[in-house]
Amino acid sequence: MAKSSKLVVARKGRVLMVRRRRDGLWMFPGGRRRAGESDRSCLRREIKEELPKLKLGPLKLWKEVKARKSRTGRRMSDAIFLAKKVSGRLKVGDKKEIDRAVWRKPRGARLTPTSRYIRDKLFPR
Repeated sequence: MAKSSKLVVARKGRVLMVRRRRDGLWMFPGGRRRAGESDRSCLRREIKEELPKLKLGPLKLWKEVKARKSRTGRRMSDAIFLAKKVSGRLKVGDKKEIDRAVWRKPRGARLTPTSRYIRDKLFPR
């Protein structure tokens, strides 16, 4: 099992991204798994906390990524899920952690290392 789960959903050439309040970096929504929680239930819980008005359709595991971040050497362990169908408004729930949620083009934003990896694999130039 991965340490955290991320959601990737694309619509009309744009992807769902959230911006972290602490450093202003953009990322795919998701977060850390709790003890006894599956990767999929972690993602559903995190989305409910971060974007409470968003309704997710079926989730498909795209990839489980285990690697070391090149700059820091920290381990990356993420389960990346794809959703073809989402509905609802992008209302931020956890305002201490997230200050913005938008549909945007996958390029042109300062991303977290994990989100940069996901973007480069799923949305190559």
